[in-house]
Amino acid sequence: MRIFDKATCLDPYLASFEQSFSARNYKPATLENYRYHLRCFGRLLDVEGIAPSALTADIAVELGRRLPTTPKAQIKVANLAGLFVEHLIEIGVATRPSLTAAQAERQELLGDLETYLERQRGLSPRSVKHVLGFAARFLAHRFGDQMLDLAILNARDVVAFMEHVIGRKTPYRDKTLSSHLRSFFQYLFAQGLITTNLSLCVPRVHKPWGARLPRYLSPDEVEAVLASVATNPRRGARDYAMLLLMARLGMRAPEVMAVQLDDIDWRAGELLVRGKGKRHDRLPIPSDVGEAISRYLREERTSTTIRTLLVSHRAPNRPFKDSQIINSILREAFAATGVKPPTPYVGSHVLRHSLATNLVRSGASLEEIGVCCGIDRVQQR
Repeated sequence: MRIFDKATCLDPYLASFEQSFSARNYKPATLENYRYHLRCFGRLLDVEGIAPSALTADIAVELGRRLPTTPKAQIKVANLAGLFVEHLIEIGVATRPSLTAAQAERQELLGDLETYLERQRGLSPRSVKHVLGFAARFLAHRFGDQMLDLAILNARDVVAFMEHVIGRKTPYRDKTLSSHLRSFFQYLFAQGLITTNLSLCVPRVHKPWGARLPRYLSPDEVEAVLASVATNPRRGARDYAMLLLMARLGMRAPEVMAVQLDDIDWRAGELLVRGKGKRHDRLPIPSDVGEAISRYLREERTSTTIRTLLVSHRAPNRPFKDSQIINSILREAFAATGVKPPTPYVGSHVLRHSLATNLVRSGASLEEIGVCCGIDRVQQR
């Protein structure tokens, strides 16, 4: 018997693992590839003398990184091993490690913060996610993995964290940092967890006035980017429809991600837009936008159970967790066309800003632009 054919300690659980992924539209070829890598992982466990019941996510990821792979490999064995551990926990073979006292304390605090942001502040899920993310990073930066002592927090801690975040090398959208940190410290003060309202100590990030003006693309540059995206042979229809909703209707990226199939009224030619603050508006669907959506539904969208309009091409064909997919599409389009991004951070708002700017140059009034782009208030200086 060849060593590759020899059963591993993971073999009894491979069938149920594959069945769970097959139910989520994963292709047989993908599952076969998963089986190959998991059997390699199983042989490593046999060599190390680690039973499946003793596996944890940390152990699985560490061992998975030992297995050879290629730089361009689509399957990351460490990630796959982590998913397999989750499956072993679900079927009762492995157990989830107990939280330390510090981890449990932090989890409870962030859970209460989430409830406060949703029920009392009424923030959107996207904003709640960002506040929780910055709160967790602040606590890790100030206390590491130790127990929390919120009473000792002061303004110096706030400034030190902001300098730590902004000082990183990659471009950073600093406009969200201050506002989300303020939400966190307002919660701590409201709950009596700190005696000083540190939200008043959160400084604004300095930006030259010229840098605050919206950056935009010319109409020709917008069309060049759209044309480049549309010609993608694998997902061009989806990506084109996605960007066209922003370029023609001025929709925000989260609004595009939130569109449901039932939001499209084909007979009336209208689209329901789920905007900020749980505000819903109806916008007319331009003919090219309607044709782009129709083409995507006919040619590329394979999911039959999910009602969200735009979903991933890879199984399980689920909605996107955030709008980073749009930023990635734009970066690829800029690289392919040679169009220079107007800001170091390539964000989806560039299409919305471009629409508003080009409408102004065409003679549209600020009120008309507000209606078109869903702008609630335009302040003049």
